[in-house]
Amino acid sequence: MLDTETMRTFTKVAECKSFSKAAKLLFKTPAAISYRIKSLETDLNTQLFERTTRTVSLTLAGQHLYEHCSQWLLWLTTMPEELHQIRDGVERKINLTINNLLYDVEAVTDLLSYLQEKFPFTNFTFNRQVYMGVWDSLLHGECHLAIGATGTESLDNMINIFPLGEINWVFVAAKNHPITHLEGPLSNETLRKYPAINIEDTSIYMNKRVAWLLPSQSEIIVPNITT
Repeated sequence: MLDTETMRTFTKVAECKSFSKAAKLLFKTPAAISYRIKSLETDLNTQLFERTTRTVSLTLAGQHLYEHCSQWLLWLTTMPEELHQIRDGVERKINLTINNLLYDVEAVTDLLSYLQEKFPFTNFTFNRQVYMGVWDSLLHGECHLAIGATGTESLDNMINIFPLGEINWVFVAAKNHPITHLEGPLSNETLRKYPAINIEDTSIYMNKRVAWLLPSQSEIIVPNITT
């Protein structure tokens, strides 16, 4: 009923909105195309096209069938390469977590472009986490690879760690902030008068950590470094 040739004929008529145009592209006669479509409608007991003297258009049932046939034909085209990828042990889906401190839109775009070119049949998902949220996604989420996990030792012996580099904290304040007018080292008592601005740890199952906060100091939570 829905062999490959019939699906190709059906989708071509749907795209061309014409039996004669589809016939030219498929190197068939219009009569052969019309007969195949009519046979398909008879077998399905469903009208797939609305016919007028000049055009043909899909019915709702035809639109539904067209979507599925298009997907199926596309899959048939790419299927051999997909099978080769599976044979070679390439994962079908990879979830990547990137530490918020390292997340850069252009860098992620370049990475995704490279991965899509190298592994065209793998679905990639990117997300960013803060502090222990990176580890949380590795240990308790569906993350396969994390870029920028905090610490130098793995929290699970099933996870391998490769050194990437270090990040040093630098305290900053607005140019007009009162603290910028003080001279000499800043004491904790002085710092405690003003709120610390931090990004909240995104961990759900693991203990959240705070980048820096003095006892009794107020805190402002913002969503990202830019803020």
